[in-house]
Amino acid sequence: MRVRPGRPSEAAELTALALRSKAHWGYDEAFIAACRDELAMAPADIGPRRTAVAEEDGRVLGFTTLEGRPPVGVLGMMFAEPDALGRGVGRLLFGHVVEEAGRIGLARFTIDADPNAEGFYLGMGAVRIGVTPSGSVPGRELPLLEFTLTSRRALAAGSNPPS
Repeated sequence: MRVRPGRPSEAAELTALALRSKAHWGYDEAFIAACRDELAMAPADIGPRRTAVAEEDGRVLGFTTLEGRPPVGVLGMMFAEPDALGRGVGRLLFGHVVEEAGRIGLARFTIDADPNAEGFYLGMGAVRIGVTPSGSVPGRELPLLEFTLTSRRALAAGSNPPS
């Protein structure tokens, strides 16, 4: 498995992957439809959102975006194919985000986490700093997390976050 830059030609494929990944948590069709615009990737978004793809044998297993400018960024999206969960896709992509964040000079980045993914991010060294309104569902709040690049010491030390 490797991480590479996303390609504009993959925008529709990444959108479909994000929707499948979100649906994995048991959300109904109405909820997924409400999230569709927020989870959509356009070809013009791929580069500016620093999209990275986890790939194995030519198959896209997941992707992430890292947005913003120093000193603070945002892990905008991170999704894995449901049949690839537990195989290290998330850990690989998160490690890539941390390295990229350091490379571009971010001191920290925030994450508007799906409640089902909060444990993963906490295990990777993020901390909960509050809640944030959902961009898709009025009245819904999401865990607001923050990862500081000094937290990457814990990641490098081999902590075993949940997959």
